[in-house]
Amino acid sequence: MPVSAAWTAGVGRYEITPNEPVWMAGYGSRVRPMEGVRQPLWAKALAIRDSAGHTAVIVTLDLCDIDGKTADEIAAEVKRRTGVPRESIVFNTSHTHSGPIFGDPVNYLFLMGPEPRAYVEAIRRYTDYARTGIAQAIVNALGEMQPAEVRFGIGFAGFAVNRRRAWKRELPGPADHDVPVLAVNGPDGKLLATVAGYSCHNTVMGDYLINGDYAGYFQEALEHRHPGATALFVQGTGGDANPLPRRTEALARSHGETLADAVDEVLSGRMKKLDGELLTRMSVIPLKFQMPSRALLDARAESAAASPKRHARRLLAQWDRDGKLPESHSYPVQVWRFGTALTMVTLGGEVVADYSIRIKTLLGWDSTWVAGYSNDVFAYIPSLRVLREGGYEGETAMEWDGHPGPFTADVEEMILATVARMTR
Repeated sequence: MPVSAAWTAGVGRYEITPNEPVWMAGYGSRVRPMEGVRQPLWAKALAIRDSAGHTAVIVTLDLCDIDGKTADEIAAEVKRRTGVPRESIVFNTSHTHSGPIFGDPVNYLFLMGPEPRAYVEAIRRYTDYARTGIAQAIVNALGEMQPAEVRFGIGFAGFAVNRRRAWKRELPGPADHDVPVLAVNGPDGKLLATVAGYSCHNTVMGDYLINGDYAGYFQEALEHRHPGATALFVQGTGGDANPLPRRTEALARSHGETLADAVDEVLSGRMKKLDGELLTRMSVIPLKFQMPSRALLDARAESAAASPKRHARRLLAQWDRDGKLPESHSYPVQVWRFGTALTMVTLGGEVVADYSIRIKTLLGWDSTWVAGYSNDVFAYIPSLRVLREGGYEGETAMEWDGHPGPFTADVEEMILATVARMTR
């Protein structure tokens, strides 16, 4: 039946599958470029506008990551063409480890041998192609605005497992199993789009075929079940979660179907109808690093361990070139409010589950959506607990990302204080 709505909405999409061999992102152990395509990759955009003209655009990308500079440049292009400001666009990556390198390849290339360096120009060509497609998907969504009804609900899925317990069995290992769902119906009452989130790495697959991992299969399954409706996937706070079991295409497809089942259960149940004013805010805060001394880097540069040695030598070269090392990283935080029924918090980096738990406790478990992997995926973002525990997400991953050291102990409180301030 027709909807009477205070919203307008539009959907756009653009295929961003590589059209030539390119080095893949996600796993540093790969020794050759992609060998084919198992599944196409997409940039999808959902634009929502309230009756006062305030607009928000959710952009979901079947990519491992996006850097802040690239996200800001795409947003600037969209603003030039449509007038939508930066704080009203979120770029969320699914973090598929079966996608191509996108953006600046330096953090991959310094860790690898000569083979991937031969693909630098292919990476640059792919990045230009995908950037154009992402911007066009947003513009297309804004050009398809029509009256709409917007509803929100939360379901559950259980295949995310805290992977840090495999490193130390005694660790507490929280995971966020919520499946937040935004449903948009068009003026004829038919489903126009669904946006669904889950907090779990897209690391089922690890071969040399391009695909969206379980999130890709989820989107395919939901679109098959609801012809004509676009499915978008938002990665949550899955920095410390893996899908288990994993490692086969059948399992990736199965996890995708499980997520689609969870979404369908929400769609068939009672969802909150969103109304009221749409507010979008964005802040950028400095997250500080624990800075190493020159003597420590000199010692590590002679270390027998390969990763710390490469990391130290890279930092020493940067120190010699620039005269210093960066002491902090500019960190993006977005808060969107859809009336009184939904607050969406999007955070940069690979955020661990503790952030979702704390933010939902602060703002409300039934009315809050927390996403990581947004706007700048540059490092793991540990909680204080994870930072103290150490290990990959708290410490050693910074070697792979090329940062001077782990974050300082105030990282969690800095982010939570910013969210609290922005939601007051």
